[in-house]
Amino acid sequence: MVDPLALRLANTIRATSRGLTDAFATPESTRDWLVSNAEHLGVYLDLEGYLPSEADRTALVDLRQNVRALFAECVAPQPPSSADAAVLPAFPDALAAVNRATAPALRLLEWDGDGPHAEHRLLSTSDVDTVMAGLADATIEFFTGPEAAQIRTCPAPRCVRYFLKSHPRQEWCSVACGNRARAARHYAQHRDD
Repeated sequence: MVDPLALRLANTIRATSRGLTDAFATPESTRDWLVSNAEHLGVYLDLEGYLPSEADRTALVDLRQNVRALFAECVAPQPPSSADAAVLPAFPDALAAVNRATAPALRLLEWDGDGPHAEHRLLSTSDVDTVMAGLADATIEFFTGPEAAQIRTCPAPRCVRYFLKSHPRQEWCSVACGNRARAARHYAQHRDD
């Protein structure tokens, strides 16, 4: 199963043995991520020849942080990802930013007492705006669909990912994180002996 585009966008920050890595760290890595996800963007652009400017890359990072703030809101009252919880934008600001990014797209995300739902619209714009609109639209699609209820924060040591809980007993985003969590728990139990 391929993760929804909104989840892949949120998880462009990952933890490795060397620390946090960011798929949007450079214009080249940003382009590589966009190229590998182009078929899911819902926009038709020549991304192979596209190298984001620093302003474009920064705009994509900002959009990602706003999407991560929506994920943090969605998993509440559970804790959000530890990668950036302290620096995420406030939920109302993040929601407004995602909606602004959809300017050339098909819909806006509304969030009221009944939860999230989509409101449709259509405009036109430039390439980076279209890419961001595709990402924002995928975010709206995700949060207004049934999968949003399955979002969890991986509790494994050093993991900063969100994941879809696909099985009632699933606790971690991957087998590797489950192994790392069990090893850490075993070490902590035997360290005190």
